[in-house]
Amino acid sequence: MAFRRLIAPIASLVGLSLIGIVVFLWDYAWPAMKLNGFHFLISNNWNLGNLYGNPITQNGQQIMPGAEYGILFLIAGTLLSTAIAVIIAVPFGVGSAMFLAEGVPPVLRPWVSFFVELLAAIPSVVYGLWGYVLVIPFLGNHLFPFMVKHFGAVPYFAGPTGSGYGLLTSGLVLSLMIVPLIAATVRDALVARPIGQREAALALGATRFETLWAVELPGVRRVVIASTILATGRALGETMAVLMVGGGALNYLPNNIYSPITTMAAFIVSQLDSAMEDPTGMAVRSLAEVALVLCLISIIVNGIARLLLYFSGSERLEATAWM
Repeated sequence: MAFRRLIAPIASLVGLSLIGIVVFLWDYAWPAMKLNGFHFLISNNWNLGNLYGNPITQNGQQIMPGAEYGILFLIAGTLLSTAIAVIIAVPFGVGSAMFLAEGVPPVLRPWVSFFVELLAAIPSVVYGLWGYVLVIPFLGNHLFPFMVKHFGAVPYFAGPTGSGYGLLTSGLVLSLMIVPLIAATVRDALVARPIGQREAALALGATRFETLWAVELPGVRRVVIASTILATGRALGETMAVLMVGGGALNYLPNNIYSPITTMAAFIVSQLDSAMEDPTGMAVRSLAEVALVLCLISIIVNGIARLLLYFSGSERLEATAWM
């Protein structure tokens, strides 16, 4: 009991920290929420207004003349780039984990796993610089024209391709950043599986791949979902890499997969200096509202993932999901 009383307050700090952050953002952004209303989420116009004019009163709040705040383009950029990253990263991450668990000799497995996990420790700005120097020119000059030529009939794959900055570039860079999270977590779970099930499947004539796919991988399905949650959270909140390769689109919804975008996290960083020049402070409070929306999206995504974890644990789904 003494140990529980000691650990419980420490463990509760995580949840209290999240509540504290949301409460702070809600309180600080409340004037902006009263000003912007629901229009904030469906408008595509972010305009600081005339910063050299005299403040005016609108909806009971002081703002600069012509100021308007809408973030639909930020929500679209954030969700679309994250979706592309997760769609690419999950199969590559799970495949890498399968290879590390079974395809690498046991003597080399710790070293190969170390280098895979090391990718997760690289700062995001390094990924951004790599994307800026190497990925953008390659995609803009070679891959994107190839995709338009051969897949242009597919919706959202038609041109123009632009210069290489944009939605698909951001998704590709983000996917490389989150693959190590998935690979390392799933690999550890596969290695920890009881060896008896593997040996039984092999004894019945299954190949090593069939054993992994039909016996080992279903047993770590919950781990795959949990690692995908972590990867999605990393992609949603990524800042510097997307800022460097996304194209910094403003008031612009992507019309194809090559279009420039910006995400909520990257937008807060890029606009903070300009927002601080607003003497009414409404621009900074609106950025806080952007941060609040990003937090709420992350909470909703994690809540949905927790529901998936809950339902994936039921015996009925356990028996039918891998038939």
